[in-house]
Amino acid sequence: MILETAIQKYLERNGYERISLKAVLFDMDGVLYDSMKNHAGAWYKTICGLGIDCTPEEFYMHEGRTGAGTIDILFRRMYGRPATEEEKQKVYQMKAENFNAMAKPECMPGAYRLLCQVKAAGLQPVLVTGSGQVSLIDRLNRSFPGIFDSRYMVTAFDVKLGKPHPEPYLMGLSKYGIRPDEAFVVENAPLGVEAGSAAGIFTVAVNTGPLPDNVLLDAGADYLLSSMTKLSEEFPAIMQAMQETKRKK
Repeated sequence: MILETAIQKYLERNGYERISLKAVLFDMDGVLYDSMKNHAGAWYKTICGLGIDCTPEEFYMHEGRTGAGTIDILFRRMYGRPATEEEKQKVYQMKAENFNAMAKPECMPGAYRLLCQVKAAGLQPVLVTGSGQVSLIDRLNRSFPGIFDSRYMVTAFDVKLGKPHPEPYLMGLSKYGIRPDEAFVVENAPLGVEAGSAAGIFTVAVNTGPLPDNVLLDAGADYLLSSMTKLSEEFPAIMQAMQETKRKK
């Protein structure tokens, strides 16, 4: 889809006059880090070890959901009931141990360049992730020095509902004190795209994983690109288009 057309459709759908950018809201896994293959592998190993039928591919569809939410879905499917809090903690600990035993994921190509472009444009990068890693801000500061502010981060510890509910992105807006028409979202997962769109924010999907493009478009992506590198290349054009495009009367 042509960018200007995508923006125009977004404005008409949400009733906004224009996008007045003040911030960019970033998912983490699959956007800032090339980590989804590790997460999917860790989940698959953990859940198979419990004797629950699953496939590696399905965990890409759960991406963005809280760990507790994913475990609940699997337990409901297998046992016809939600997991207990004790089971959730135990299973998630096993998954975390399997994930941590893998090689550390690299930063996503193009991510740091894009983050620097966002900062240079006077915009605030806001992190919105379903991750519950305690050392998250330290890791981000090592990978992307000078970019993120701990005041403007939403993690699994902050939300009750999680993606695909709009709560995480609405909380990200609230933490920085802006409206939905003053930001755009960068997501790679269908549940995250759904959450960004439901929050009324222009949502750019970067297809960094194995899912077909139509899965992200069907989830509500306003604009689709193939990589973070491509998004970095198009960032000046996106900025310009958002400044110049107004809702048709």
